[in-house]
Amino acid sequence: MSAGEVLLEAAGVRKAYRSTEALAGADLRVRAGEVVALMGPSGAGKSTLLHCLAGIVRPDSGTVRYLGADLAAMTDRARSALRRTEFGFVFQFGRLVPELTCLENVALPLRLNGVRGRVAAQRAREVLAELDLSAIERNRPGEVSGGQGQRVAVARALVTAPRVVFADEPTGALDSLNGEQVMQLLTTAPRERDAAVVLVTHEARVAAYSDREVVVRDGRTRQLEVTR
Repeated sequence: MSAGEVLLEAAGVRKAYRSTEALAGADLRVRAGEVVALMGPSGAGKSTLLHCLAGIVRPDSGTVRYLGADLAAMTDRARSALRRTEFGFVFQFGRLVPELTCLENVALPLRLNGVRGRVAAQRAREVLAELDLSAIERNRPGEVSGGQGQRVAVARALVTAPRVVFADEPTGALDSLNGEQVMQLLTTAPRERDAAVVLVTHEARVAAYSDREVVVRDGRTRQLEVTR
């Protein structure tokens, strides 16, 4: 995958929940090596668009393509495999498994992909070390701070070396300092590998880490004329 090549493309995406139209013809292209911030007011359709791009939600009409393949034409199993291998996810509250150690949480995506325990643990240990989290690898999520837990969630998203990382309000539960640390980690590693990051945020300080800002309003998309 070369920098600048189109990874994801949404065209005319519509999605309604009963009588509420969440997306009304959204369009978006995401290229390798870039960070795209989806911004807009609450209820504008940002998270729905992210979920459609990730193959979690099937659009009512329009298309979402990953490397040219229509996600809607894939089987549920194929989309699930895509989310386990090609995509990484970071959510607002981390969603770490409380019964597992931080090391085990990071290794979990690899284990779900059939990687042997010792190999998965070693790879997880390497990623935690890269993110300066080795000291807490044996701790459980309830034994670390909110900022540390969210950084572990970033490590878990990166451990499979995904081509696209999706982040839904990744700093929403953090203070400014921890939020900046998480965003630096979330954007630096994928850029170095020519992967892409698609993040949902309503905070300008978070969007400042992106290469492009796309406003979602009333279910439609509009790119801001801002380049960095």
